[in-house]
Amino acid sequence: MEPRESTERWTRLLALLGPVHDRTRVTARRLARTRADGDDLFQEAVLRAYTKLPSLRDESRFPGWFYAVLLSVHRSRARRAAWRRFLSLEHEMEHGFDPPDAAGDEGREERWRAERASRALASLPAVQREAVVLFEVEGYSVEEIAAWQKASVPAVKARLQRGRARLRHHYERILTRSTRPGIIRRESGRPIEEGRSS
Repeated sequence: MEPRESTERWTRLLALLGPVHDRTRVTARRLARTRADGDDLFQEAVLRAYTKLPSLRDESRFPGWFYAVLLSVHRSRARRAAWRRFLSLEHEMEHGFDPPDAAGDEGREERWRAERASRALASLPAVQREAVVLFEVEGYSVEEIAAWQKASVPAVKARLQRGRARLRHHYERILTRSTRPGIIRRESGRPIEEGRSS
């Protein structure tokens, strides 16, 4: 590819991406286990979109086209990582989440809730996680998600139903563990072991 052609393609992509940049980056972060992984996912999707941009004929369809690219990259990354087991919470806390900020206890509590939600979403298969995040969090319609996932509307509805059931089961297990003998619950709902302070 000639340098001029490459520059023109990047210019076109950036102009199309501008209006949806922030929203799609947030979606990528929600699909991934960590903020950093979400940023990597987003950047990889931008690179793939650059490569595939000549196939986009109708620029008005760019937002949906880019979401389809993002979901495709997400699934590819999920398949590559399928052999890994979930990391322990200690490992996640050490490597995966943002450092504490000046918000004090309130900030720590908010981060803890975000970490718990991130772990719950990470427990879902990629297609269910995508459907749940895009529908429940981002507010897209089942029809839009079906187009992006290249699936039927009933398939997306089934993914949503299964994803919600898995999330319920995930939180029920957490609740069961937090009500075991030897565990007390803070007013915030976060469990701590008896005899330990934090």
